[in-house]
Amino acid sequence: MVETVKWIKENSLALTFLVLFLLAVAGQAVAGMFHYNDEQVAQGGEPVSLLSYVASSSYAVDVAENWQSEYLQFFLFIMLTVWLVQKGSPESKELDRAGAESDEDQRVGRHADPDSPRWARAKGLRLWLFSNSLGLVMGLIFLLSWLAQSVAGQAAYNAERLGDLRDPVSYGSYVTSGEFWDRSLQNWQSELLAVLSMVVLSIYLRQRGSPESKPVGAPHTSTGVEG
Repeated sequence: MVETVKWIKENSLALTFLVLFLLAVAGQAVAGMFHYNDEQVAQGGEPVSLLSYVASSSYAVDVAENWQSEYLQFFLFIMLTVWLVQKGSPESKELDRAGAESDEDQRVGRHADPDSPRWARAKGLRLWLFSNSLGLVMGLIFLLSWLAQSVAGQAAYNAERLGDLRDPVSYGSYVTSGEFWDRSLQNWQSELLAVLSMVVLSIYLRQRGSPESKPVGAPHTSTGVEG
């Protein structure tokens, strides 16, 4: 029991966000089904069950387009903060540390600690993969989410066109259409604005106790310092 409580405490941030994520996905499914059925009835169609809606392209495209924009945000932030800095922001590295940094700074190869991950002590491809694994995985999830959005989006778009007695479009035509890019860019701009806001507002504003904020008494010019 003590070990279980300890494990929950040590993983409380991830567990809380997992629960919130599952609740949001479930809520979106229910709310989306009611909205979809309202449109179906208005157009003379039949309402669908929750299971049928969750298995539909309409639900899949809504979920996938949100996921791909989120992972695009993470991927860009991870990769750009290697080289770019922002004076005064805790979201930035210190101004003189731009770049991939030395093996000694990164504690890899012969500079690895005894408790460093095994691949941090490796050489060649294994070390390169581990050194870039976070960006690679985030980028891969973005691409897969983008692919899922495009495939589900084409199916949903063609279902609407067939309902209006119009010809369906090919995959190539859909991913170059205004419909596809309107959906994508609506999400991208909001994610990029959120990152910009976090980077800039964290220069001047504080949240006591949060690692996303500088210490309350830190100067506005302090860079790469977390509370």
